[in-house]
Amino acid sequence: MDYDVIVVGARVAGSATAMLLARAGLRVLVVDRARFPSDTLSTHQVQLPGGALLRRWGILDKLTAYGTPPARSVTFDAGSAVLRGEYSPFDGVDAVYSPRRTLLDTLLLDAAREAGAEIEEGFAVEEVSAPDARIRGRAKGSSTGRTITAGLVIGADGKHSTVAKAVGARRYRVRTPRSAACYAYFEGLPVKGGEVYVRPDRMIGLWPTDEGRTILYAGMPRSHFDRFRRDLPGTVAGVADLGDRLAAATMVEHIRATTDLPAVMRRPCGRGWALAGDAGLVMDPITGQGIANALRDADALAAAVLAGTARAFRDFHRERDRARRPIYDLTARFASFRPDPANEILFPALAADPHQTARFLGVLTGTVPLPEFFGPANLRGLVGMRGMLRMMAARAGMTRSRT
Repeated sequence: MDYDVIVVGARVAGSATAMLLARAGLRVLVVDRARFPSDTLSTHQVQLPGGALLRRWGILDKLTAYGTPPARSVTFDAGSAVLRGEYSPFDGVDAVYSPRRTLLDTLLLDAAREAGAEIEEGFAVEEVSAPDARIRGRAKGSSTGRTITAGLVIGADGKHSTVAKAVGARRYRVRTPRSAACYAYFEGLPVKGGEVYVRPDRMIGLWPTDEGRTILYAGMPRSHFDRFRRDLPGTVAGVADLGDRLAAATMVEHIRATTDLPAVMRRPCGRGWALAGDAGLVMDPITGQGIANALRDADALAAAVLAGTARAFRDFHRERDRARRPIYDLTARFASFRPDPANEILFPALAADPHQTARFLGVLTGTVPLPEFFGPANLRGLVGMRGMLRMMAARAGMTRSRT
């Protein structure tokens, strides 16, 4: 056996997992077809639970030293009401960070290397054998393949994971992709915190990123993709004051756009293999959960590997699904762009209650349990019994209109 663990994929989930296992003394090899620094399509957002893990691992200070700014406050413009609030601190972190992936991924990979993991960049995996934890691949430009063995192969190779396909990881709760996304970077578009604008046929997000720039995310139904991609300024025109602000700003780099937005949960472990990050569970980027999910997977999967028991891996799977399913389902609803008339009651009530606004932001960043916030007791306190009945009637009417 050449290594204790082979990690396929060196981005957030893979590098973080490798770093933790190497710090614990395991012999770890990380392979990736890319060479770093390397960019990738991303919302950039590191939600508070992810930031707390980066802080614990000694990475967050490095990010901020490179100039990644914190977004401690959010303006959430739902059309019917505008919510303004700040994040409640979570494990010493009180802000969302949106680093460029060329920075974040490289810092994590360097940390894995410093911990003792071996790194092979520019290595393409061609074959994975799960029961005996073996991979075969070759370095770019090489005509000679190599077979490498380990006690465990971890697939952290993204939403179209080679490892997941090779091991036949079971797929479930698959959602039909209905949305598209565009990303662009701007100079001269200052933001004091995060900004989110929700409209019937689009969702716009603005977040501060590295080098004094702002990343703009636009989500839309797939049917609108070609029009929005060709005319991003037109996409935001008429949404609050974004049209005027974009006209005064300068777009740098090219627009990044995609309709490749699957939503699927996969069984994340079996004999000789495991999955982390988007390889195991991927959702639409409209709620910006991917990076924090990858970091939490790394933390939990590393603990299961070090425990070394079948029960530990079963617990990893069970806890991942328990924690992620509510936001997975909410994300799918957002990405469908189906109107929800109950929001016309909910959001004005939230706007009038700073405490509940902070809790709602906690739902979106992953620090307040979604079932608790949307449970009957909390909603009754927020909108009253009459408001709850009106919300139920509005949703029932919408359901009847679709049937």
